[in-house]
Amino acid sequence: MKIAQAMVLAAGLGTRLRPITDTMPKPLVPVAGKAMIDYALDALADAGVRRAVVNVHHFADQMEMHLKAYPRLDVVISDERDELMNSGGGLAKGVRLLDRAPLFVMNADLFWVGEKSGQPTNLERLAAFFDPAVMDMVLLCVPLERTTGHNGKKDFELDEYGRLTRYRDGAQPLVYAGAIAMHASLLDDAPHEAFNLNLYFDKAIAAGRLFGLVLEGHWLTVGTPDALVEAEEVLSRLHAEA
Repeated sequence: MKIAQAMVLAAGLGTRLRPITDTMPKPLVPVAGKAMIDYALDALADAGVRRAVVNVHHFADQMEMHLKAYPRLDVVISDERDELMNSGGGLAKGVRLLDRAPLFVMNADLFWVGEKSGQPTNLERLAAFFDPAVMDMVLLCVPLERTTGHNGKKDFELDEYGRLTRYRDGAQPLVYAGAIAMHASLLDDAPHEAFNLNLYFDKAIAAGRLFGLVLEGHWLTVGTPDALVEAEEVLSRLHAEA
């Protein structure tokens, strides 16, 4: 399956990254000289996405200026200046600006490095795996030992058929890597107020329609100033090893 549209969740306040986010939005915080959100936008462009909706709230003017200059995608703004909609509400609002077709969903503060050159990217693999006939969503996930900046929380476990359930005691704990393949119609019944996207994860688990794919490479999240330092150290080391 080819997916040509996306939603990037970028409206959070970034409170744990203060004092950096006292003067700029979290998605624009530079990591190894590159705005955090550009890692997500580049991954989408590399996978063949042409149009992406990005929601904005904190320092929204800065976000709009940056996104207007981003050269590789047609970026559409979903404005949450007046009211933050949380992850689910923000996605449901943004999807209305896209076609009723499959899309990627990305978090602006999570990204990965180390994909194999000449091979399909993680997002291309996610699109190829997604089958809307039997799946509500496919989540990109990563083993805990291939993460940097994560708080240690174990999110999911994967069964032999590729279905995800909440982690209990599986041999391979997985972390949600912040990327989803889904169909826009999944949110036709979504509330119009703020809600957490976990609501749809749990509905899909109950129906046996939440699937997962394991990320290739190393995954980074930048939620605190210390995590920012860790991320830049990892990127520097991986670049030296390449």
